[in-house]
Amino acid sequence: GVTRLLLTRIPFFKEIIVSSFSCSSCSWANTEIQSAGRIQEQGVRYSLAVTSRQDMNREVVKTECASARIPELDFEIPAFSQKGVLTTIEGIIDRAVAGLEQDQPARRAADKELARKIDEFIEKLRQLKEVNCPFTFVLDDPSGNSFVQNPQAPQRDQALVVTHYRRSPQQCALLGLQVDVEPPEAAEDLRDEVLQFNTNCPECNAPASTNMKLVQIPHFKEVIIMATNCDSCGHRTNEVKSGGAIEPQGTRITLRVTDPSDMTRDVLKSETCSVEIPELEFELGMGALGGKFTTLEGLLKDIRELVEKNPFTLGDSSTPSRTGKLQEFIGKLQDVNGKAQAHFIMDDPAGNSYLQNVYAPEEDPELCVGRYERTFEQNEELGLNDMKTEGYEPEPASGR
Repeated sequence: GVTRLLLTRIPFFKEIIVSSFSCSSCSWANTEIQSAGRIQEQGVRYSLAVTSRQDMNREVVKTECASARIPELDFEIPAFSQKGVLTTIEGIIDRAVAGLEQDQPARRAADKELARKIDEFIEKLRQLKEVNCPFTFVLDDPSGNSFVQNPQAPQRDQALVVTHYRRSPQQCALLGLQVDVEPPEAAEDLRDEVLQFNTNCPECNAPASTNMKLVQIPHFKEVIIMATNCDSCGHRTNEVKSGGAIEPQGTRITLRVTDPSDMTRDVLKSETCSVEIPELEFELGMGALGGKFTTLEGLLKDIRELVEKNPFTLGDSSTPSRTGKLQEFIGKLQDVNGKAQAHFIMDDPAGNSYLQNVYAPEEDPELCVGRYERTFEQNEELGLNDMKTEGYEPEPASGR
């Protein structure tokens, strides 16, 4: 047979290798994908409530280290049991049915009762494709490189819940990751110097250097700014990490944009911060764009580029109606620079985001900063429910 390989780059999934095998003798064909890019900093979990036939046609990128579950049937496709695939939810169910049917003739000869139970389960899987009853599809990928399509982008999809989480040591071991933890230096020694360490460019994978600096933001707290410059391809990127602890309460910042000068306000968006513009019915979930320290104009520009580079919204696979709707949204987003008044809302459960008050230390009439108590689900996403800060020392063994 013949195997064809294509190295391509898809936004949100970094680089992937698409391989296609075909046999001219028996006409058998097979396709799969493999991740060629770097593993993301956080794992991702997609939970979709499937209620119609249209949901079965949603595009899905499932890497080989991702697991897929349907809780209603107590059905799970474990990680590393299948190759990576670019398909739909219906395609994943068809692939599972084909895998279960493969050894049924041998099972019927060896154990008829087991074969009968598997036949009943296969029939339940086939009935899911008709969506007579709603069910939940859960895709969990510790590498963060899987994806479930949102056909309503850039608006929020009420049926789809996307959760980013920190990998456990067991998941890091499965992915072949090993993190060497070194004792941190004193913060006083970092304030007046720029640290530099070697890394690889996320675009061309050439050796590059990353600069790191501890910066004090006035009327806020310390943050760590990391910038990477690649001399080979010219790619530049920057990321911001909080230099302090998680705040006792979450923060919700609301700015009413009324003048073009508001676009020059400094903005610190942490990884746990979500952004909302109610007038445009737009919401950017936590984890998207990572940590950013820029201006309001720069953050809106990054949001516009995020929408424009998505192949599922404005690429070849997009429908004309969806493309027209997104072009209209991009036009409205460009008008949010003082021409059209809008509310810019930042919601950070960790309390590590910041929007500049140009009247500081006086109150800003257009800026509202509110504090709130986190819910149990928000604490779970931040890993606070299982965090133990007292009494964690091992007890001494009692003598006999």
